[in-house]
Amino acid sequence: MTQTKIPVVVNGATGKMGREIIKVVAQADDLELVGAVNRNPALAGQDIGEIAGCGPLEIPVTSDLEATLVMAQSQGAAVMVDVTHPDRVYEAVRAAIAYGVRPVVGTTGLSNAQIKELAEFAEKASIGCLIIPNFSIGVVLLQQAALQAAQYFDHVEIIELHHNQKADAPSGTAVQTAQLLSDTRKTFNSPEVDETEKMTGARGGMTPDGIRIHSVRLPGLIAHQEVIFGAPGQLYTLRHDTSDRACYMPGVLLCIRKVMPLKSLIYGLDKLL
Repeated sequence: MTQTKIPVVVNGATGKMGREIIKVVAQADDLELVGAVNRNPALAGQDIGEIAGCGPLEIPVTSDLEATLVMAQSQGAAVMVDVTHPDRVYEAVRAAIAYGVRPVVGTTGLSNAQIKELAEFAEKASIGCLIIPNFSIGVVLLQQAALQAAQYFDHVEIIELHHNQKADAPSGTAVQTAQLLSDTRKTFNSPEVDETEKMTGARGGMTPDGIRIHSVRLPGLIAHQEVIFGAPGQLYTLRHDTSDRACYMPGVLLCIRKVMPLKSLIYGLDKLL
């Protein structure tokens, strides 16, 4: 029989992003929510639809990821969306690939070495895997505009601002933006003076090719990024602001659908558009 719906597991289902993903997956005609995983034992057994605020879905929250992956795989070619924590995402993605479930990873904080290992593992298993630092279409457009600007500006800094419950800094989006600029093979921000930091970290982190990244963490923020280019007599500022996590959901749904035929790991939403 031809599989009519894509079985989907949400890992990190009770978090703010997880609850939004539960809603859109439950509403999609071509997707079937089959599992909701969260490590908090106090929530075990509760209906994830009630927690997400979309009404009962008869899907209980569980803390057993591996058993949920096995169950999902038994229902056909399945997808795991991971929106958990930098400390847990690597093992979760490896487990999904091992059980034949395609990971769509929104959790940031994976190191370059971990991404390389996951890419090799996914290719050996012929399993598609998407690592997406930001699911927003607007961020992709900002990054493309930044690449255009980098042809004409030699000085650039990145400021990323997030809520104060974000565990990693800088954000995956800022790191990806800096990597895209680095791919232009330019050296940015040639020093004009010998700088001295009177407080460690005052000038932010710096990439090997001289791009500074500054991280802000405050309650009231969701996710925001500025890329500021400077030249004599002018500034060119690109900014993306998130006011609601609903902005990520079209990208999440796109990734769930696009990961199905893939046989290897792809990094970044821009590769799918």
